[in-house]
Order: sequence, then structure tokens, then C-alpha cells
Amino acid sequence: MDEQGWLTERFEENRPRLRGVAYRMLGSLSEAEDAVQEAWLRLHRTDTATVENLGGWLTTVVSRVCLDMLRSRKSRREEPIEVQAPEPSVARGEGADPEGEAVLADSVGVALLVVLDTLTPAERLAFVLHDLFAMPFDEIGPIVGRSPDAAKQLASRARRRVRGASAPSDGGRARQRELVEAFLRAARAGDLEGLLAVLDPEAVVRIDAAARIDAPPSEAGKAREVRGASIWAKQLVALSRGLRSVQLALIDGAIGLIVAPRGRLARALIFTSTSARITRVEVIGDPARLHELEIAVL
Repeated sequence: MDEQGWLTERFEENRPRLRGVAYRMLGSLSEAEDAVQEAWLRLHRTDTATVENLGGWLTTVVSRVCLDMLRSRKSRREEPIEVQAPEPSVARGEGADPEGEAVLADSVGVALLVVLDTLTPAERLAFVLHDLFAMPFDEIGPIVGRSPDAAKQLASRARRRVRGASAPSDGGRARQRELVEAFLRAARAGDLEGLLAVLDPEAVVRIDAAARIDAPPSEAGKAREVRGASIWAKQLVALSRGLRSVQLALIDGAIGLIVAPRGRLARALIFTSTSARITRVEVIGDPARLHELEIAVL
């Protein structure tokens, strides 16, 4: 095998890890592919005879590319770029299609992607590389331009955000989780009876204007509040059945649900409950309110 063939083979062996790092850093499959492609191009501009650990070198390059992309995105305050880059091996036939990205987001955990998006670029990189890919801090430090101890502090701050600053596991929260999980199972399965079983008969649902998808023209831009589980549960089941981009999360210290297609937060459901049943569901879709929520991974 010639040198070019050997290099291509080694790169393809590392591709899954590189794409995994990039996706968790960027939260966008197409941008992750861009970062991996850039690593491939830089590899061909490098004298590989000087590279002792090719896998480590490629991970470092991809991480730096992702860090630059995150900083650029933050400064522009724009949405992730959705243009797919060509790949070294066109025969693979892979593509950053929405369905594929949705599956990948589910495998990573939509709640984790949502929380990662609230971190600074340096915090996100330090957490992803250390906690998710076991890279030591003495290698992470130079990537973010910090000492190993400073990189450790970045990861620690990120970890607190991801796990929640305080998440006591008391009986009340355990019961709330049981109710919300039962609510989600019933909604996904189209089980109206199961849904009504966990809802108080007088349960209230409030849907803000941004979260409404069925508002008639006369109610456009208005929030809607309905009392009586039997009145609104059937419609909720019809809208929720089969949803896979919904996941449990800790929202402002309480068990709730987030709706995050492809890992991008679109709605949050906040629950109020007694020890027996759910008494109120608030559906939030307003971007400003979503941004203010403290979300952590359960």
C-alpha cells in the first residue's frame, strides 16, 4: 500500500471518533462533517513523519477547528451552518440529512446537547474532551490556550451546568419523575386512558403563543389556557404520538420535558403536581423564556 492509501485508511479508522467529538462540540451534523473534512485537508498539508500519535493529532486538530467555529458562531449570533461539506471518501455515501441528524441527536441525548449549547466554547470543549472522550487535561489545556489546571476548572464548571447546580433526590422529586415519565409514555403511545390516569380531572394546560401550532387566525399571537384534562388531553395525544425528540430533563430544579428536534431546544414542558397526579402543564415555546430556563441532564 502506498503512503496515500495508508493515510486514507488511518483517517477512516479515526473518522467515527472525530465525528463524535465534533458533533458533541457543535451540535450540528453538517458542521461536524465540515470540521472532520478540514482535519483531512490539514493532514495532507502536514509532514506525517513528525506525527507520533495520528489519532491524538487528528483529535486535537478537530477540536481546534470546532473551537474556532463555536467562537465565530457566538460572535455572529447566528444559527449553525447547514451546508454539508464533501468528504475524503465519496464512496461512503454519507450525508447530513435531517433524519440522520435526528437519530444521532437521540443517541447522544437531546438534553445533553441543549445544555452543552449554554456553555462557553472553552467550557464545552473541556467538558466534551475530558468527560466524554477521556482526554487528559495536559492535552486539553494547549487546545483552549490555558494551563491544565485552568482546563480542569473549565470542565468542572461545565459539569455543574450539565448535571445541575443542585439536584436533590428526595421522595417528592422521585414521585414527580414517575408522573412525568408516565405522562410521556402515554402521550407517545397515543394512550388517552393512560394520560388521563396521571392527570388531575381539573388539570390546566397553558400553551404560550410561540408554542401553539394549531391557533386559528383570530387567536394568532395569543397564549391559550384550558382547564379540564378530558378537554385537552385528546388533542395533546394527537400532537405528541410517536415523538422521539422529547426527553426528560431537570428544568429550574423540577422534572420536566424538553422538545429538541436534532438537539435544538424548541419547547419546554413544565409540570406542577401533587403526590398523586399532575395538576398543571405549561408549554413554553418563546425563545426568550427558553433561554432563561436552567436545564440540566437527569
